[in-house]
This record gives sequence, C-alpha cells and structure tokens, in this order.
Amino acid sequence: MLQPKATGRFAAARKYDLLTAMGAYALGQGKGPQQLTLRLMTLVTARYNWSRNELAVGQREIARLWNVNERTVKREMAKLRGMGWIRLKRAAVRGRVAEYGLEIDQILQDTRDHWRAVGPDFELRMGHEPTETVVPLPVKGQVTAPDCSDGTEWSLAKAVLHSEDPALYAAWGQALSRDGRAGGRLTLRAPSRFHAAWVEQHLKDRLTRICRQIDPDVSEVVILV
Repeated sequence: MLQPKATGRFAAARKYDLLTAMGAYALGQGKGPQQLTLRLMTLVTARYNWSRNELAVGQREIARLWNVNERTVKREMAKLRGMGWIRLKRAAVRGRVAEYGLEIDQILQDTRDHWRAVGPDFELRMGHEPTETVVPLPVKGQVTAPDCSDGTEWSLAKAVLHSEDPALYAAWGQALSRDGRAGGRLTLRAPSRFHAAWVEQHLKDRLTRICRQIDPDVSEVVILV
C-alpha cells in the first residue's frame, strides 16, 4: 500500500500513483465529485509538500488557482474534510494560513474500486492482487458519513464533525437537524430537551466554529427542541 509520506527512491512513482488513483476515481463520478477531486489534485500538484504531508496555502491563493471565490473555497475544503481526504493540522490565525494534511489511507480506500480501470499492474503495485475478491478496508469510525450533497452550511458542518470525531458525531451531531437560517443565525433542532441541553453546554461552541469556517456569515448557532 502507498506510504503516507512519499519520500525516498520511489517517491516520484508514489506521487503519480496517488494522483492516478484520484484521477481514475474522478472519471467515474458525476460532475460535482469529479470537479471537487480535480480541484484537490490541482492543489496537491501545485502546493503540497510531500515530505512533510503539508498543504499550507491561503484561501485567496486557492481561489485564484481554482478560478472561484473564497466562499466556494471554504465549502469545497469543508467537503474534502467531510470525506476524510484532508485534515486540518493547524487553524489559520492572523498572519498565518491554515495548514492541512492529506489522509492518504482514506483516499486509497475510497478510490480502490477504480484501480482496476488503470490495469492489473497498478492494482498489484498499490498493494492488492488483481482479483474480483478484495477484503474491504475498515470504515473510519464505523459511522456512516452524512450526506452533504445539498451543500448547506449545516450538512457540510456535520461532515466536518464526522471526519474529526465520528463517535461524537454519532452520539450528538447526527440527530441535529437544520431548522432554518435568518441572517447570521443558524437554528438547529434536537430530538429531546436533554439532547439540546447537552449540545448547548458541550458542543455548541465547536459547531459554531465549524460553521463559521464554512460560512463566515454565521454569527450564532441556536439549539431548539
């Protein structure tokens, strides 16, 4: 299996193998996932530090590279975090951009069904014999990731929470539903008073922070029953 850090004698081949796996996966997807994967591939090719597993680049620079606005960058990066393909290693602060790392194991897990399209040599090189029977890799946290296809700030926030802490998401975040949005106020509904009280006390600040990373216009998250 491809190593998380592509360094050493065969580093160049490992880099191309990962990009090939991502490209084969993208070509088998619909327009949205295909575009998202292409954007990540372009960003990785242009700015990723393979030896340090570091992607440190500002949103303005990413927006220019992708030919989109910074709001789109926030949403696309949140989708990639929700998929488990990238993780936030260091949050952005004044004078310093955010730093991300690639979750190569998760990328390989999600793309492996498309390796055979490249060829049996590629399957073998990536660590699997080219057969129809392949033992599935374990699912991260054994918790199903939320559907974020509607693109709302809450769907993307749930995906990010799932990628950061699947158990916390399953216990408390999954049951919260989006009730509405009025300006910067995002209203969520909990299934019970106890659930709402726990989220209010222990999780609300984290949810607010995640939502703001996705949509800076979110100023408040309100939990209702």
